[in-house]
Amino acid sequence: MRIATMATGGIGGFLAVRLTNAGHQVATIARGSHLAAIRDKGLTLDGPSDLEVVRPWIATDDPAEVGEVDAIIFGVKGDALEDAARAYLPMIGSQTVVIPFLNGVEAANRLLEILPEQNVANGTAQVSTTIASPGVIKQTGEFNVFTFAERDSRPSERIDAMRKAINEAGSSAPETDDIERDVWSKFVLFSAVSGVTAAGRCTVNEIVNIPELGALFRRVVSETAAIGRAMGVALAPDIEEKTWAMANRLPPAMRASTAIDLEKGLPLEVEWISGAAARLAAKAGKSAPANETLYAILLPHISGR
Repeated sequence: MRIATMATGGIGGFLAVRLTNAGHQVATIARGSHLAAIRDKGLTLDGPSDLEVVRPWIATDDPAEVGEVDAIIFGVKGDALEDAARAYLPMIGSQTVVIPFLNGVEAANRLLEILPEQNVANGTAQVSTTIASPGVIKQTGEFNVFTFAERDSRPSERIDAMRKAINEAGSSAPETDDIERDVWSKFVLFSAVSGVTAAGRCTVNEIVNIPELGALFRRVVSETAAIGRAMGVALAPDIEEKTWAMANRLPPAMRASTAIDLEKGLPLEVEWISGAAARLAAKAGKSAPANETLYAILLPHISGR
C-alpha cells in the first residue's frame, strides 16, 4: 500500500516505522529539524526492547510531492487539524481513506468540514509515544492498539486492507462494530489521564497511589462517560470501573502528551480534551465541574511559553 503519515509525530512516526518495515511505501510528512533528521539518518523507533530504523519511501514537508495515496494516517495536534487537512488535499484520490488518530472525539466531524465525505473515516489510537529528539520516536510500554472504521462502522475493503497492513506489521488493529463507542471509550480514559497528569504535573503512578488524585481521576472519568451516554453513545455500563482498572495497568511513568507539552512549554491541545468535555457537557445538558476546573487550570498555558 501507499500510505502517508500526516504528521510524523508519536503515532504517525510509530506506524511509519512499522509499516515501512513490513514493505509498504510510506511517505512521512514532517518539517524542520525532524524532517532533516529523517532525511539524513532515517526514522528511528526507540521501543521497549530495541531500536528500529527505516528509510521512508518519501520524507517531505510538501504533500504535493507525494501524490495520491491509499491511506493517510492523520495524527496532528488538534489545533493544527484545519491547516493540515487542507495541505494534504493533493494526496487524496476518490478512494483514499483518511484515518484520524487525534486526541478527543471531534476529529472526524471537523475533517468533514474540509474533506470530501467519502474519504473520512474515524479512529482512535492507544499507544504511548512521543518525538524524543529529531528523527526519533520513543515508545513507553508495550501496548499499541489502533482501532478504526468507516464513520458508520460498516465493513469496507479499504479499512480491511489497512487493518491487515497494521496487523501484519506487528501492531494491533482489531475489528469493531461501533467506532463511535470506541473513540468515546478512549476519550473517557484520556480526558482523565490528560487533565490530571497535566494539571497535577504527575504520573499515572502518582494518580494510582495518591488517594486525592485518584478520586479526581475517577470524577473526570464519570463525568466524561455521562456526557457520552447523554449524547447517545453506547458506552459499556461498567466503563467507569474498567477505566480505573486500566489506569492501574498503565506504565507507572506514563504521562499524557498534554503533560509533556506543558513541561516543554509547547502549545496545549486542551481545547479538544478538557475543553471539549466541558463544551460537550453543556451541549448535552450535563454538569462537568471536574473537567471544567482542569480546563481552567490549563488555559493559561494553552499557547505555550
